[in-house]
Amino acid sequence: MLKLVGVTKTLGGQPVLRGVDLTVPQGKLTTIIGRSGEGKSVLLKHMIGLLQPDSGEVWVDDVEISRLRGHALNEVRKRFAMLFQGAALFDSLTVFENVAFPLREKLRLKGQDVTSRVEEKLEQVGLSGMGHKFPAELSGGMRKRAGLARALVMQPEIMLFDEPTTGLDPLMAKSIHDLIMSMQRRFRFTAVMVSHEIPEIFGISDYVAILKQGKIAAMAEPSEFLRTTDPEIKEFISVGGTVLMANPGSAS
Repeated sequence: MLKLVGVTKTLGGQPVLRGVDLTVPQGKLTTIIGRSGEGKSVLLKHMIGLLQPDSGEVWVDDVEISRLRGHALNEVRKRFAMLFQGAALFDSLTVFENVAFPLREKLRLKGQDVTSRVEEKLEQVGLSGMGHKFPAELSGGMRKRAGLARALVMQPEIMLFDEPTTGLDPLMAKSIHDLIMSMQRRFRFTAVMVSHEIPEIFGISDYVAILKQGKIAAMAEPSEFLRTTDPEIKEFISVGGTVLMANPGSAS
């Protein structure tokens, strides 16, 4: 469903992506890890067409999107949804209106069609009865849930998560990770998540990839990934995953 071939990108004179090759398995949750500044968020933006590569190709099924513009690109983007770090909610709208926004703006739905779909998604993410509140009245975790509900309400085929647990305490971060995993398993959308949450991501991901020096240095199922012999990758994942490194099978 989603494939990057030889993608390069330089920003501000600094090479960020140096020939990324990545195939995202359909209907699975793939998490991209790596040190800060490696370009993980830049990589996500290429997948949805917010950035175009200097060279290389970005494929969504049989459509190469890196040179698309305007209506043609927007048609492909309809298949995507994205959950940003800060949830990107509209402060002046209630939670209900935030989730309803894409239904009204993109699908032109009205009345009970909007109400039923919004209430369904709010219930699924654990925000039933919270539709009347404004983002400023919500905790950080609840804002993430509201952002997830808004992303899911369009029934996307592909979901992108840009560090969805940033700023949350460990318990809240775990609850958001568990919610993302349960939603992905339930609706079977293809998911790509950027995260620094090691070792937690090894327990929820189908595949883990590491971006290192502008390229995908390794990609595998969690249990296989944790058995890497690459000393730099081993050092990186052991910082937050000493217990898992001692028992790689526990992540499967």
